[in-house]
Amino acid sequence: MSELNQIRADHDARSIVVYQAYSPAIAGPAVAARKFVPPFSRGRMTWIKPSFLWLMERSNWAQKPGQERVLAVRITRAGWDEALALGVLTSHTRGVHRDQASWQQEFAAAVVHVQWDPERTIRGAGRDINAIQVGLSRHIIERFVDLWTVDITDLTPLVRKIHALVTAGKLERAQPLLPRERPYPVPPAIAVRLAITAR
Repeated sequence: MSELNQIRADHDARSIVVYQAYSPAIAGPAVAARKFVPPFSRGRMTWIKPSFLWLMERSNWAQKPGQERVLAVRITRAGWDEALALGVLTSHTRGVHRDQASWQQEFAAAVVHVQWDPERTIRGAGRDINAIQVGLSRHIIERFVDLWTVDITDLTPLVRKIHALVTAGKLERAQPLLPRERPYPVPPAIAVRLAITAR
């Protein structure tokens, strides 16, 4: 895995877009209500990811069972920043944690988990930069659902269109359809806490 960690996202002055993939049973009601409603569960951890192409790799372009619908979830920057401030890395990291024991103690008490995974190209190859995914535990998920979420959009038709173009080798037509993601600014203290190496 690359040592270069950077948050890249589609964001504006007040909000940021994160992506999730769900079954139609969960995605349909969420899109209709423009927020998460049953059968979405508030009792388990949910992972949010600002990298569109990372989620495409994860969901195999919305073809994996239970991940057939790709949602763009627009949340407040205040909520995203709150999650980052509460985040604890999923592995012991030099320069962030004093030692293995202190990391384990911090991780066990964390309500937000943060993990870095290789960013992807449009063809699914790993890049020399890592993308962030943020796990919201059941202890904070109500804030995500009730306070942070601004809107939910179904991107599945766009996902299928881009994937069809990629499969056909028409990358020059597929690339402009990707969401515009750019570096997301974070305070220095959070950058250190989450091992962000590129700002």
